[in-house]
Amino acid sequence: MRNTYLLLLSGAAVRTVVAAEAPRPRGVGPEFAKYYKDSETFTCISAPSIHLPIAHLNDDFCDCPDGSDEPGTSACAHLSPLSPASFGSTPSDNIDTTVALPGFYCKNKGHQPSYVPFTAINDGVCDYEFCCDGSDEWAKVGGVKCEDRCKEIGKEWKKQDEQRQKSLSNAAKRRKDIVADASRLRKEVEDRLQSLRTEIQGGEMKVKALESDLAEAERQEKSKVVKSPKGLSKMGLLAQLVKDRIEELRESLMEVRSQRDTGKARIAELEGILSTFKEEYNPNFNDEGVKRAVRSWENYAARDKPAIGDDAHDRDLDEIAKPDGETGAIKWSEWEEPEESDVDVLYKFEAYLPTSVRDWLDQKLRDLRVILVDNGILATAHSPDGESKELEDARNALKAAQDSLNDNIKQLTTHQEDLEKDYGADDVFRALKGQCVSKDSGEYTYELCWLDKTKQKSKKGGSQTTMGNFVSVDKIMVDDEMPPNGKGLGSGERVALRYENGQHCWNGPNRSTLVVLACAEKDEVWKITEEEKCVYRMEVGTPAVCGVGEKNEDKSRDEL
Repeated sequence: MRNTYLLLLSGAAVRTVVAAEAPRPRGVGPEFAKYYKDSETFTCISAPSIHLPIAHLNDDFCDCPDGSDEPGTSACAHLSPLSPASFGSTPSDNIDTTVALPGFYCKNKGHQPSYVPFTAINDGVCDYEFCCDGSDEWAKVGGVKCEDRCKEIGKEWKKQDEQRQKSLSNAAKRRKDIVADASRLRKEVEDRLQSLRTEIQGGEMKVKALESDLAEAERQEKSKVVKSPKGLSKMGLLAQLVKDRIEELRESLMEVRSQRDTGKARIAELEGILSTFKEEYNPNFNDEGVKRAVRSWENYAARDKPAIGDDAHDRDLDEIAKPDGETGAIKWSEWEEPEESDVDVLYKFEAYLPTSVRDWLDQKLRDLRVILVDNGILATAHSPDGESKELEDARNALKAAQDSLNDNIKQLTTHQEDLEKDYGADDVFRALKGQCVSKDSGEYTYELCWLDKTKQKSKKGGSQTTMGNFVSVDKIMVDDEMPPNGKGLGSGERVALRYENGQHCWNGPNRSTLVVLACAEKDEVWKITEEEKCVYRMEVGTPAVCGVGEKNEDKSRDEL
């Protein structure tokens, strides 16, 4: 039912003619003023085919399907996105019923203007949080009169805003310092990359040279005529090897004999125990286990047992175990005497030659030997003492150079991958990487380590739980109310860090954390929530994102 007094008020307003532009109807924000300029007819904003007399504006009856004819009443509250759903007329398929207005506009002179839900209009409650001027209760329903508190509320808000702006200014300065640190760290990586490239180039040249040195050392090793140790002949070398092998067998024989003697002693001891047991046990004692044990011993004692060694056999073993020098069976000294080889005769012959001829002949012989060895005609001469020191040093030098080169190549790859990583705008998170910030919440302490891990630790002790490992830098849209202290996400685009593949959750997924960032003077964890089983969300303030990705959606403008 239309309110008569509202019609009178509206009619009077329409009949008032002024030279200047007509004032906006109650509840209309400045951005929608252009739709309300006509002083005689109103056209529904989202349904321009519908025209209404100007008297139908704010008459407490919803005429437009988009609610644009009732900006100052709650008649079209069921259409507002800020209002709860309610029953209304069924819209036509060919008419746009999209709500046109965001809510009732409060000018809030002296403070920040804002929109409030249409259901809050004339509901008998002073909504100073949104309408500090009390304009949402213009009808004074139930005698409620909301005084204008915008002056004191605006004063307090400005005081808090000054503190926020000061904090944001300090945060911006702090971010500049962080960016400078990140730039310095990146420059260090770039410089290290340049030095590594130079070192790798030099290392490759060094390895190539050492490979050549090793090849020459191996060639020289092949050209050597290796003599028997202590001047022994080939037969003497063979005798030495046989002697060493016989000594090994003799020692093994003595060890086996010792083990046999120990076994004989243990068997004799056990047989004595069982024999005593048989003689002393009471046959009248009705114990089946004892009787079975006695019968088993009697069966064992009745069997023929092989002799475990005898005196004659032991004497033979004693004789075999004697060193060869004591038995007189083999006189190794006769086989180990050095003999003069053909090579010795050759070297004695060279001693009588002039130095130049001797050196030339020596080199030709060595070259000939290398050719014969390389072609498989002669076997490589190996020294009984192993490689020569020169060859060993050459091989060790090459290995050290190769290891150093491989290490530099590995470092180069690591630094190149590091430069390609996403550290956020201006590389800012490079300066924070590895630093941690924590917050106590309930029975747990939560910790965020930049670009590393998120953790949960019980205050009652025990091991910590990894809530996620850093994966990527991302951006998301948020729509939250900003608290008075400014420690909140607000509304708009925000930088977010994704941490995934944390510790497995019992009867659930691997833990993960979305860290949503907003501008703040210092690193601080504001809020931790578990949105679903083992899926966490952290709201964190940091100067690292001040002015980055914070595209705020300004829902109101100051209208002073």
